[in-house]
Amino acid sequence: MAKLSVEQKTIRLLFEDKRADFLVPSYQRPYAWEDVECLQLWADVVEFAFPDDNSEKFNPQSDEFFLGPIVTFENKDKKMEIIDGQQRLTTLMLLLRAFYEKFANMHDEQNRKVYETIGSCIWKTDEEGEPDKEALKIDSQVASDDDKEEFLTILRTGIADENQKSKYADNFRLLQSKIDNFVNERPDYFRLLVLRLLNNCVLLPIEATSQDYALRIFSTLNDRGKPLADADIFKAQLYEFYSGMGRKDEFISEWKELEELCSRIFNPKNATPMDELFTRYMYFERAKLGNKSSSTEALRKFYEKDRYALLKNTETFENLKVLADFWDDVSNQNADRFSDYVLRRLFVLNNAPNNMWTFFVSVYFMANKDVQGHLDDDLFYIFLDKTTAFIWAYSRTNPGINALRTPIFTEMLNIVEGKPVEFNEFKFEIEAIKNAFSNYEFTNSKQITKSMLAWWAFYDSANTHVDYVEGDAAKNYEEGVVSENLEQELLSIETKFEIEHIFSRNRQKLEGLLKSEKTLELLGNKVLLEKKINIRASDYRFADKKKHYRKSKIAELVEFSYDSGTQDFVETDIIRRNNDILEGFVQYLKDTNLLKANVHTLTT
Repeated sequence: MAKLSVEQKTIRLLFEDKRADFLVPSYQRPYAWEDVECLQLWADVVEFAFPDDNSEKFNPQSDEFFLGPIVTFENKDKKMEIIDGQQRLTTLMLLLRAFYEKFANMHDEQNRKVYETIGSCIWKTDEEGEPDKEALKIDSQVASDDDKEEFLTILRTGIADENQKSKYADNFRLLQSKIDNFVNERPDYFRLLVLRLLNNCVLLPIEATSQDYALRIFSTLNDRGKPLADADIFKAQLYEFYSGMGRKDEFISEWKELEELCSRIFNPKNATPMDELFTRYMYFERAKLGNKSSSTEALRKFYEKDRYALLKNTETFENLKVLADFWDDVSNQNADRFSDYVLRRLFVLNNAPNNMWTFFVSVYFMANKDVQGHLDDDLFYIFLDKTTAFIWAYSRTNPGINALRTPIFTEMLNIVEGKPVEFNEFKFEIEAIKNAFSNYEFTNSKQITKSMLAWWAFYDSANTHVDYVEGDAAKNYEEGVVSENLEQELLSIETKFEIEHIFSRNRQKLEGLLKSEKTLELLGNKVLLEKKINIRASDYRFADKKKHYRKSKIAELVEFSYDSGTQDFVETDIIRRNNDILEGFVQYLKDTNLLKANVHTLTT
């Protein structure tokens, strides 16, 4: 069982300890404290040292000021690798160095003792207690921090000139100014201030036996700060790998670019954008291993196998960059990379009832891209079409994202083996599909509602043109059918769409025209509508809604707005349109060859 070393220590005891050899590791984030955090620390310490601005109210035997925990573990080089407390320790070191510089010209015995004590906190000492000013008690290797050398230089020299623009330099100069002001105003209290900081301000160092255990402790303790992400750990491994190849600077530059790109295109709920990229790539590597288990290990557990062997391969980082570029083009709806057909299907999938499709598409891309990183457009469309149909149907017949893992993981293996995606073991019974959709209440809060409406906008059987995929692509698509509503233009992923009740709820409250309240929630009464238009159109009667619908990019609504024969939209219209949507979806499953072979008719 993993053990901890936990013992409250004063700043003096923590830093004077001969074992004190702290390392801010490469995977940590850059130093980020601004003026406000430094000023708060200074104010807290001064207020603690002189309660009510009265030195006599301080009890040096019992008064303590808690500065927080420090979580570390001893790494293979016998350094105390900092998992939590980096910002606090860094700032305390800057403060101690500023104090040391101020005491340098104070030659009386009492001040010289304080000066020497501070020195033994900043530098390692020899057998006689003399500081070795080439051996600091803290080091920084943060891979993405260009300014870390300024930090170390400031600690060595005690100087931060105006040419240095880092946060380290800014904060050091700020602390020096606060010290100068304090000494000018209360020179007799300065030594007391420093002694009370050293001897009565305490930290709680928590030393774990391993990095993994230290990270778990940090996650438990830190409910306010930003915990280290899995990708931060992966960065450290890649940094070490590329540094060993003499490509450290190249890696740092490319990692920063990748991090910025992922921050623009990914917005996961429970992870960082870089974690999301590593997750999407993980499913490709997982499929290559032949693993189709519906249980997936945690992200870091997957990559740390064999001492992070997967990350110690130049192909992995190159693949990550290529995969990120692909998703960047998806998010930008890049028409130079994808056909209009493909972009339409990607728009629909962007409204999927769960995010499993992103893993599935990532595996398909990695397995089928050419040397330029491109896909065969026709084959990609067929894959997306079948994926859309399957996920939409399976999410109703087998609710829950975990249920979807079994068929998707099985097909991931087929993808990496070069086989077409068929879902042969998971095709649908027509009656089961009809019952699942007919008996379901499509409320606005359920993602499948928006998913179905996004699909219908581009399918809309009343306006659908049927084309045929030509050439080699058609052989993987039973009938070669591409069913798309060509009157519906591509919609922007960036546009905010809401769900519009064509027959409004308020109208039902006032007029009570519908026989059943449930009719309001039928898909036949709902449509996607741009948020800015939906706000204006929401409570009007149908005749008044038309003028707003005319401004929409949804082709079906524009058609409604110009149809002089449709003066109102009532219960019979809702039911008719609802049947059109559900029958259209059953036909869609047939077109994508996802219905079981004994299906001969689609009539109800």
